[in-house]
Amino acid sequence: MIKNDFLVSIIIPVYNIEKELLKRCIDSVLAQTHARLQVIIVDDGSTDGSGEYADELAKQYLESERRDDRRSITVIHKPNGGSSDARNVGIDAAVGDYLSFIDCDDYVDDDFIELMADAMVRYNVRMVQISRDEIAEDGTRLADVCIPPAEEKLITAREQTRELLMHRGDCSFCTRLTHKALFEGRRFPKGKLNEDFRLLMDMLGDAGDFVILPRQAYHVYYRTGSNSRSGDKEVFRTVYEDIVDNADYATELVRERYPELTEEAKRFALFQRLDYMLHIPVSMMNGENAFYAAVVRYLRYSIIDTVFNRYLTVRNKVYLLLLTIAPKQVRKIHKKLRSI
Repeated sequence: MIKNDFLVSIIIPVYNIEKELLKRCIDSVLAQTHARLQVIIVDDGSTDGSGEYADELAKQYLESERRDDRRSITVIHKPNGGSSDARNVGIDAAVGDYLSFIDCDDYVDDDFIELMADAMVRYNVRMVQISRDEIAEDGTRLADVCIPPAEEKLITAREQTRELLMHRGDCSFCTRLTHKALFEGRRFPKGKLNEDFRLLMDMLGDAGDFVILPRQAYHVYYRTGSNSRSGDKEVFRTVYEDIVDNADYATELVRERYPELTEEAKRFALFQRLDYMLHIPVSMMNGENAFYAAVVRYLRYSIIDTVFNRYLTVRNKVYLLLLTIAPKQVRKIHKKLRSI
């Protein structure tokens, strides 16, 4: 039986973040009721003094009366390589039995780790997920992206795979406590967005059953300009290409592990391509764009699957078929309708 006094390594990637947000994040981590913590702050080549401020916050804690010998706090400085690279550096430095990841603009309740550690012990699992809420820049609460369960839920890897394929599951590692052994031979894909989804899909085969807790103890702060929360709708982000690549990766995993989920995987692949087609700038919709051309070919070869897939909505099917037949014209009309 696991004991809940295990060491948890909390990894916080930092890049050009407002001081008050970074302080709120780190303060919430240092306020954890779980005793044994290794806090690893990875400064990913910040150019605005964020790294130096992280050093200052760590020093203040180590010199304060709050200091606890059961805890350590370290700041690692590295050249800019992106969030995944920073997380991977943190994993390499981690000595804890379990790993937690917290984005530097988010914050957590003081019993965030304790709640998951307690569930880890009670269910004897290697992964626990807690629920989250979404906070706008003006402080208002946004609609839940992931609906929390009504009560604690033990879920199988197959069930979680299906939930992710149906866009109902939470793939974020920020809302998880994960046994370090599950990272052996695995790291976040460097230079990619939607990286949590890809790593989790790969990891689920070894994770086994895990627990989802209903408590929304992780607070996502939507800051304009952060990696996956940009408010600039005119800029085509590589995330839309990454989600298509990851959909194909998920399809291959489903084929190997859960062939009975093939239709759900097809729905996921088509939906992710729909998202891509609705965000790519019209100026990039041409034959010279190899990725775009491949997406269009896929949609054309998948017309029958689009029509008969039980898990696509009528709206999804109409958009997919129209974008398959006349992609540029449909996008122009879509843009005008959105501006009304």
